[in-house]
Amino acid sequence: MKRIVVLGGGESGTGAAVLAKVKGFDVFLSDMGKIDDAHRELLEKWDIPYESGHHTEELILNADEVIKSPGIPATAPMIEKIAAKGIGIISEIEFAGRYDRARKICITGSNGKTTTTSLIYYLLKNAGLNVGLGGNIGKSYALQVATENFDIYVLELSSFQLDNMYDFKADIAIITNITPDHLDRYDHKLENYVKAKFRITRNMKSDDCFIFCSDDEITINHLNRIVVRARMLPFTQKTEVREGAFIRDDKMVVRYNDGECDMFLRDLALGGRHNVYNSMAAAIAGKVMNIDNDTIREALSSFQAVEHRLEKVLSIGDVLYINDSKATNVDAAWYALECQTRPVVWIVGGTDKGNDYSPLVPLAREKVKAIICLGLDNAKIHKAFSDAVPEMHDVTSAEDAVKLAHRIAVAGDVVLLSPCCASFDLFKNYEDRGRQFKEAVRNL
Repeated sequence: MKRIVVLGGGESGTGAAVLAKVKGFDVFLSDMGKIDDAHRELLEKWDIPYESGHHTEELILNADEVIKSPGIPATAPMIEKIAAKGIGIISEIEFAGRYDRARKICITGSNGKTTTTSLIYYLLKNAGLNVGLGGNIGKSYALQVATENFDIYVLELSSFQLDNMYDFKADIAIITNITPDHLDRYDHKLENYVKAKFRITRNMKSDDCFIFCSDDEITINHLNRIVVRARMLPFTQKTEVREGAFIRDDKMVVRYNDGECDMFLRDLALGGRHNVYNSMAAAIAGKVMNIDNDTIREALSSFQAVEHRLEKVLSIGDVLYINDSKATNVDAAWYALECQTRPVVWIVGGTDKGNDYSPLVPLAREKVKAIICLGLDNAKIHKAFSDAVPEMHDVTSAEDAVKLAHRIAVAGDVVLLSPCCASFDLFKNYEDRGRQFKEAVRNL
């Protein structure tokens, strides 16, 4: 019996373990950290042997294949030992794809991928299709392949999930944009990160579709250097395209085959220039899936914003509190600042991923009245913005950040949590950071 070892006991790892069990493998799961109660219960329900708090080498290095959770870097000592023994290392996405015959719409990008993924899922559900949502969002893709039966999957894929993907194939692949991010995992080389993102186009054939932003310089520069067999469907706010999506007057226009769908920009549920791009990508996917124009328009006008992405929490004394905890890189924070029309008290900071803050300095000078650094090491942020912003403060909890912002802000201001950094110095993840922020706002 083939032995599968899963490393990591979170959503991805436990889902992969259940699928391995369902498919009759000898399966074992190991996590260096603590496995939370919900995932522990799932493993026990399926009678899957596991360990937490350590790795037992003799139970791991006898694997025929290892499924690695996306949070574990290739430089982790156990991964290096597995690789040295010549044992194949794959991702949960690769493993689940072997057993899934559904159509797959896969979305990646530095920013906007969660919004675009959620928007496409909402659109397909509204059209009455039997569709699952997974990958970097919602339930584990592998767990759904093991226990459910969908005709279509909409999968958000991070670069880490794409890294160990080899034979998996998307039917529709979308790259929303590419900006420098996670460079600490890619030898601080943008080229390595870009190549990871483009793995989403692997194995695509001429009858598949690749949807991408032709206004995004990094995407286009790389596109010219690789072979993508799929049908190219660009979206742009700068020119008109024969097939894809573009802006004409005050409308978004989508063309596919001989059909055209247009919609007033003012009717889109999501505001801001970056969300026009996300809506365009979703609308193209809708046309490729043969969804009628009325359903596309209705979905794009009624969609509710994603939690932790420019989420309006409360207005207190005419001060608006916005949770943008998902903005974990410079580009995402740029969008958040760019669309503000009121003076900003900006809560920023966390685990720096090799950020270059210089693109944010002009916006900070123009819009930000105070910066509150929420992190353990804020030296780089102080250095970047001390000359651009009148006042800067340091805190180490969401509660203190919100209380201080409340003291600084006056009627007509915005308090914006848009951290520009990962969350792992003070929080479990960006969701935990966002929820603690919202809780603190509600407790004012």
